[in-house]
Amino acid sequence: MKRILFVCTGNTCRSPMAEALFRARVKAAGSEWEVRSAGVAAYDGQPASPQAVEVMEEYGITHDHQASRVNSELINWADVILTMTGSHKSLVVNYFPDAQSKVYTLMEFVGVEGLGDIADPFGGSVEEYRRCAQELDHLLDRLWAQLEKGEQKR
Repeated sequence: MKRILFVCTGNTCRSPMAEALFRARVKAAGSEWEVRSAGVAAYDGQPASPQAVEVMEEYGITHDHQASRVNSELINWADVILTMTGSHKSLVVNYFPDAQSKVYTLMEFVGVEGLGDIADPFGGSVEEYRRCAQELDHLLDRLWAQLEKGEQKR
């Protein structure tokens, strides 16, 4: 597994932040992982929300993001697809049933018990985006540690 696709709704908040945060880890480690993001209801070409851009800049990350809608090309490209919610996972599996074995919620994949959903900060304050980014950062630390140990799912 060398390609990860993060998926949310509009691909302007959660999944672009996850992509940017994970890509920063990959770059810092000199790793060969590839990472992209998409949305189940995205409008191709939309920029990341201004709050997401601001919060990523606070992390020292500049991410010139343009939204992409989940499509068969991205599904086939990915080795693993990590969604922000259980609903996103269900939608991806419903539209791309052959991908079922590689689709997980991010929380499920890293072994976090509970609701399994990362709250959508869309339309919220910068502080809500910061909280979302902090949650993602914590989960991505777990993901990175898991991948570094070679503990990959099925």
